[in-house]
Amino acid sequence: MSQEADKKIITLKTLTKSSVWDVQENDIFRMLDTADKDADVKDNLRRYTDIIRSAFMIEEVPDDSPIMKTKYEKMGYKVAQLKLDDDKKIVWAIKKRPIVRVTDLTYENIRHISAAKLIEVLDRNFGGGWDSLSQSIKDIIESGFDISTTTLPKDRLHKKGGMYDKKVEDGFEVLEVAKGTWVEAIFAKLKPETEKPRIKMSSSVRGLEEDEDDDTDVEIEDNYNKPDEDDVELDGPNDDDITEDNYSTMMDLGSEDPDEEAANMAEYGDE
Repeated sequence: MSQEADKKIITLKTLTKSSVWDVQENDIFRMLDTADKDADVKDNLRRYTDIIRSAFMIEEVPDDSPIMKTKYEKMGYKVAQLKLDDDKKIVWAIKKRPIVRVTDLTYENIRHISAAKLIEVLDRNFGGGWDSLSQSIKDIIESGFDISTTTLPKDRLHKKGGMYDKKVEDGFEVLEVAKGTWVEAIFAKLKPETEKPRIKMSSSVRGLEEDEDDDTDVEIEDNYNKPDEDDVELDGPNDDDITEDNYSTMMDLGSEDPDEEAANMAEYGDE
């Protein structure tokens, strides 16, 4: 087995609530099959099973008789006998939690489904379109997918060379939601995985026992030569942009407070 393939092997000790969505029922049984041989795993078995339960439904079967096994297998479970204790053997039925509704989507599993699967889930739940989803569900979806929408008359949505064709050519999956004579198109594409930047903490953060000359590895963006937002706003309009319609509005920019200006005029008259 290559070194790259070896890195992808997941064990109970490396299992997380995200990576558990990458494994199947047989993988879980394989991991648990050696649990009684590893003292560290036995001591932390509750923690590992909690992680497994976040992605799998687990039922303890009274016995492993053919009748009981067939009963659970008809419901989509995998059934196997495990030895999680030195003296006790148990029978577990395990089944991957289905992602059927938008409420089944989580930050842990969103990157473990395809865009086609996401469209299937959305199609099963939609009625009012993208805006009918709660903001929390939108945030989860957009953490793993690029989402864009457009609403057009039916006869214009599929215009040759339009947005629809370009999105499909770029690899987006599409869901069309009818809205009377108009159609809302929701485009979804899995975001590429990006490696999170690793920050090396300075000695002042790690502790005085560290080398005081140690610097951070954080790359700081140089914004010195970039114009400030305030400077841009103070540049004023271009003469070519001033028209008869907006001239009075342009002249109001920067005027004094009306009350203060009136007071100044009154003072000037007294003089």
